[in-house]
Amino acid sequence: MTNLLFTPFRIGQLQLENRLVGLPMYLAYPDPDHQVNDLVLDYYAEMGASGAGMVVVENTTVAPCGLGNPRTLLTADEHKDDRFVPGLARLARTIQGGGAKAVLQIHHAGRYAKRPDRLAPSAIPTWGAVPKAMDQNDIETTIAAFAAGAVRAKQAGFDAVELHGGTGYLLPQFLSPRTNLRQDAYGGDTERRMRFPLDVVSAVRAAVGEDYPVGYRFIADEYVPGGLTLADTQPFAKRVALLGVAYLSVMVGCYDSFALPNYLADDRKQAFMVPFAYAIKQAVPNVPIIAAGRMQDPATAEATLRNGKADLVGLGRVLFTDPLWPRKARGEIAEAINPCQPSCTLCTRRIVEQKPAYCARWSEDRRQRFLARVGE
Repeated sequence: MTNLLFTPFRIGQLQLENRLVGLPMYLAYPDPDHQVNDLVLDYYAEMGASGAGMVVVENTTVAPCGLGNPRTLLTADEHKDDRFVPGLARLARTIQGGGAKAVLQIHHAGRYAKRPDRLAPSAIPTWGAVPKAMDQNDIETTIAAFAAGAVRAKQAGFDAVELHGGTGYLLPQFLSPRTNLRQDAYGGDTERRMRFPLDVVSAVRAAVGEDYPVGYRFIADEYVPGGLTLADTQPFAKRVALLGVAYLSVMVGCYDSFALPNYLADDRKQAFMVPFAYAIKQAVPNVPIIAAGRMQDPATAEATLRNGKADLVGLGRVLFTDPLWPRKARGEIAEAINPCQPSCTLCTRRIVEQKPAYCARWSEDRRQRFLARVGE
């Protein structure tokens, strides 16, 4: 029987060698100048050579006011020039040099931004501060920033761009009735709450052209009372599909839910996001769907595809723990996969402390070399 994980797959004009995707995972590797550095390049060289067919670079922010952490890549600063493009081009080439297709995820943290000038759909207190409710000028400027960021991703040589509509960031903040309390054209009923993220998708599609793939990191459920559920997100998926997105990369949860008991319990379960990916797949059967959620076991990942739950499998923390997961799963390397431990939160704690993340499951030698490299 053919192993579906390692069969080719087409996303728009993009031909992938297999159906494994290295998911965007924020690690706080850039320096506070927001440029691509050697730590970023070395990590993505490893990801590009991991055996995954596609690798997505995380959280590249389209405007400084959207930065969720000082150690984050930017597509543009307040000068709105192209000075970040050469570094991003090196990053794209580095991933592609390992054999994977390279995707740049563009992002705006909205109310989760760690900035005094943070913006959001509504002025809801967040982490001890109140963001500015976006006016029409803010909305138009931000839509333009997403479009410009996508163009820079294309200029840098990335094979595709992904809009970050997950983790409760700006795009789903407009969609969610919990965080969008507006009563204008961008808030109120479901149709109006959809407008901003749909406008962003439309602007990006127009900016990069019909043949350039635009994916979408898609939150299916916020896992928090009063937040987004499938009742909201399945109709939204249908609207996004009409705009020609190349794929939906499905996830669940947001910063307000990550510490809640129900999310913590489910987050420890293998493939816990697959039912949500399947629900979105049922809503938009013709759009490629990426399923994720602690895919430790290749057999579980294979079954996800074989049972029609999704079209591709995303690897996040498990690939960070063991960058040889795809090659081991394929039988190229005989060693057992080094599993991510569900009870371990070291990488998350490091990020909260704004320190570059590493994995407790790495070898002692690798951990010590990493800490020496980052000056600890």
